[in-house]
Amino acid sequence: MPESLPLPPTGALPVPARPQRIHRLPRRFVDKLPEAEPAVVAATSDEPRPIIPRVRLIVHDAFKTVTNSFHILRFFPNRPSYDPEAFVLPQDLANFPESTEHDSPTSEGASAALPPPPYPYSSMSVYRLMQWVNSGSNLKSESEVNRLVNDVIRAEDFQADDFNSKFKFDVGREHQKFDDAINSSSLLKDGWREATVDIKIPAGEDQATDTHVFSVPGFRYRPLVEVIKAAFTDAQARLFHFSPFRRIFVSPLTGHETRIYDELYTSDAWLNAQQDLQRAANEPGCKLEKVIAALMFWSDATHLASFGTAKAWPLYMFFGNLSKYIRAKPNSGACHQTAFFPSLPDSINDFLRTLNISSNQQKALLTHCRRELMHEAWKLLLDAEFVHAYIHGIVLKCADGVYRRVYPRIFTYSADYPEKVLLANIRDNGICLCPRCLVPKKKADQMGLIYDLKLRVRLARTYLFDEITRARDFIFNKGYMVGSAAVERLCKPQSIVPTMNAFVERLGSMFNPFQMLVVDQMHEFELGVFKAVLIHIIRVLYAAGKTKKEQLWTLFPRFRQVPTFGVDTIRKFSNNVSEMKKLGARDFEDILQNLIPVVDGLLDEPYNSFLLTLLFRLAEWHALAKLRMHTDLTLERLKNCSTIVGKELRRFRDWSRDFDTVELPKEVNIRVRRAAKKSETEASRHNETESQPVPASSPHPGPQKRQLNINTYKFHAIGDYAPTIPVFGTTDSYSTQTGELAHRTVKGAYARTNKSHAMKQIANHEQRRRHFRRQLGMHGTESVYPIKGSKKDSRKSGCAELHHIISESRRYRHDIISFVHQNSQDPAKTNHLLTRLLGHDFDGDDETYSDAQRASVHIVSNRIYAHKTMRINYTSYDMRRDQDSINPRTHNDVMMVSPETGDHAHPFWYARVLGIFHAQVCHTGPEARSHSVQNMEFLWVRWYGTEPGYRWGYKRARLPKIGFVPVDDEGAFGFLDPSLVLRACHLTPVFSSGRTRTLLDFSPSAARHPGEDEDWVNYYVMIFVDRDMCMRYLGGGIGHGADPNLKDNDSRREVENTDETGNDERDDDASVGEDIEEDDEDDGEDQCSEDSGDTEDLSEEGADSDSDASVESGYFDVEDTGFADL
Repeated sequence: MPESLPLPPTGALPVPARPQRIHRLPRRFVDKLPEAEPAVVAATSDEPRPIIPRVRLIVHDAFKTVTNSFHILRFFPNRPSYDPEAFVLPQDLANFPESTEHDSPTSEGASAALPPPPYPYSSMSVYRLMQWVNSGSNLKSESEVNRLVNDVIRAEDFQADDFNSKFKFDVGREHQKFDDAINSSSLLKDGWREATVDIKIPAGEDQATDTHVFSVPGFRYRPLVEVIKAAFTDAQARLFHFSPFRRIFVSPLTGHETRIYDELYTSDAWLNAQQDLQRAANEPGCKLEKVIAALMFWSDATHLASFGTAKAWPLYMFFGNLSKYIRAKPNSGACHQTAFFPSLPDSINDFLRTLNISSNQQKALLTHCRRELMHEAWKLLLDAEFVHAYIHGIVLKCADGVYRRVYPRIFTYSADYPEKVLLANIRDNGICLCPRCLVPKKKADQMGLIYDLKLRVRLARTYLFDEITRARDFIFNKGYMVGSAAVERLCKPQSIVPTMNAFVERLGSMFNPFQMLVVDQMHEFELGVFKAVLIHIIRVLYAAGKTKKEQLWTLFPRFRQVPTFGVDTIRKFSNNVSEMKKLGARDFEDILQNLIPVVDGLLDEPYNSFLLTLLFRLAEWHALAKLRMHTDLTLERLKNCSTIVGKELRRFRDWSRDFDTVELPKEVNIRVRRAAKKSETEASRHNETESQPVPASSPHPGPQKRQLNINTYKFHAIGDYAPTIPVFGTTDSYSTQTGELAHRTVKGAYARTNKSHAMKQIANHEQRRRHFRRQLGMHGTESVYPIKGSKKDSRKSGCAELHHIISESRRYRHDIISFVHQNSQDPAKTNHLLTRLLGHDFDGDDETYSDAQRASVHIVSNRIYAHKTMRINYTSYDMRRDQDSINPRTHNDVMMVSPETGDHAHPFWYARVLGIFHAQVCHTGPEARSHSVQNMEFLWVRWYGTEPGYRWGYKRARLPKIGFVPVDDEGAFGFLDPSLVLRACHLTPVFSSGRTRTLLDFSPSAARHPGEDEDWVNYYVMIFVDRDMCMRYLGGGIGHGADPNLKDNDSRREVENTDETGNDERDDDASVGEDIEEDDEDDGEDQCSEDSGDTEDLSEEGADSDSDASVESGYFDVEDTGFADL
């Protein structure tokens, strides 16, 4: 496509010279379809076997599978007895449903005798209605009513007579009937139980030998062992992995093996745990296979309503035996609600007053009580039955009918920092603020330095049993208060607290409670580090805006002009970003991915370059840390990027001091309100003990000076991501986002309650849903992947295998002559269809065709048919099928693989889709390869070209920059074969370059939106819009067909134009970040059905009534229309 033109004379053009397009087709690419793992077959060994076998204590029956089409094999340290990959279907490897067509029940072939209704329902009619009530949305929408009709009323076993006047149906009564049946029978052994949690409260010096007990009622939980038993007998258990393995990429060129990290069952933690389990002695008389039940926990307190104080603190348990792609789906049934932690009731304040504890000591004591409450609750969960199973295992009949001895193992616990503090028994923001190491807080800002990396390893946390025991002896036996000097001397240096850890008490000193507290990208980075950086950037802009206010106020309109991308990958920025009103983690993620073009040019040099480099490195780190599949090389890249991010943030902290940064207006309001509330509280406490009242002091209302603070745990945690991924798998496997999505179920259940004793009602609702899901699974009416493919249209049922989907509808038709007349000023090279019919590998724009050759192409009825959407399917870097939707009005930018080669060649071409068409074409004459009518699809596009003299790439920390090809270039517009489109791309205007009319000097035009008469001079290619896009530019994506071992993958990702007019903003740390190969979020549409495409087609009025008849009217030669040689 693009080649650089010679620079024009000074003042010749108001915009940089735009490259002309080379007239040839984008390079075709091989888009491999995802496939299931190769079968578990032992690889043959070339090594001769010894004549005399050697006797060993441990026999390793290790083997490798054969490689699949992506050159990936699996290495098992021990031969597996069961392979769940055999049940994986091609549609299970897609990130979008293939069809939402619902196959309604039919009476055809139904047996005369229907099965009896499930216990305790009186009829199948009642059962089906109650199943509908307790599933789906808690707000019954139109789709829910449709589901009622299809799943209930039209069911063959639904009888309206079951609801006659004699049977007085009542939903509440049926619910109570079910709950009573569950509680009085063994139907659900893993049902909910209620317990009271007792915590010990020290009395202080006056009552040194006394320990008071405070009871907290209402702890609802499910026994962990019973949950494990139920899960292993569930229909979903057929997808459980029992044998861990290493996933390995074998280079087809060199044979070099590269380790792949993704799932928990391919991680070092599970491999090591399985090895330890195999080495341990078997249970007496037991020869069953020993396997692991991999437990992963999530917990987080959440508000249940927008107004009021109702809240819940649920504990969720997932099984790492199940693929993370299934666990990430909220409706998959993989989430097991296990407990609802209680909070300290307000009555504890009255209880403490009876102990004559001063108000100054109450704060420390209440904090101590919260820690005790959490661990006492966990002691109830880790009961004697679980401890016995942890040590000796439990014999279970698995989904394949084989009995195995299952050992539960706790691998990860995902929580935000306040909960990590509770679980690790450390102080909140203490001297040593990290739950995993003892690096001092004053050295937290050194993240990424070699000294820091070594310090984390040397000062890894261990459980200090002796110190905690002594501290508790001081408190409970010698009468010292929690915050006394004697206790502080023991606990403060390492930021420990005098609370016994429940995990260590129950599971023994060999269990490491600190290692399970994995990193949390959502809270630590998106809502932590980046949010703090964004706030400080706005402070800097406020400070710079004192002399250039017009630049400051351009920030907010720029955000509103950022285009959306995908279904919900990038959403519209509608609010003032600086106010940060009700922004969630995904909003900050969107801001990070689009902040570079928004802030570009708002600061003077060199600060502008410093800021762009910082934001690029943050976005790069964010994308790498969020990858769903890592290799050894991408992990090394992430480690190097963490080092660079640390340096850039320290540099940002330093150079931002050149500006007089103060609190933002919102920060001032928050500080003033907080200080006023604190002052009133202190004055109230003082007045209770003193006769002379003290008035509350008023805080200073003006903005105070603020600097960037990176001496925080969240900044320190950035250095833990690269070491954590090999141990537990990629971060999406244990992201706290999974727990946040599970909150929707709890909140939905709360909406169904009467708000009185809500936790009990929520637990009952969960129990009903669980029962109905199991009933459906037992009867085979619900699969793990519940979306069924439609049989009506082969294009829908196999849409994941297709490259693209364009509707065959003829509703919106255009006469070619009229269409060309309406768009006569928008040029477009012809010969497109003829070139494709002749089977050429290039588009033939510069081919010379004779009039006779052109006349051999006939378009049926002289008509083309327009469509509003096109769906592009592609294989992502992690070998899954994903989808983009192209719409000429909204999401209309696409990318193709560039045929250019060389060190400075851009890897992709870009175009804006102006129209999506298909036509019925007949090719006649001696050169025709087929004389039958062919359906040909094509896109009308406006081409982009690269910006001359601009340098971009990962080493330079700059995004690619492109712009429209000028209209005087004959290749500015053209036609494109949809099969050449790689996927959609996200282009954001370079706002600092402004707009121009010189690229298209007439208006109106189909290439612009109605009312527009200008184009943006340049666009940034947003390479961090999603993880797949990042890997396409970094290189080495296995699903993209790349070899992660070849450094040549990067040669086209670092473009340095020979034009010396460009600015080289090369990063000083380029050597540190040496290039290697590298939502939501689901970018695809929710459906692939043609019906959906038809209903969304062009916003014209309906087609003429004789649409189909006109197709049969014959062939018309349209050679002279200008659109004819398509």
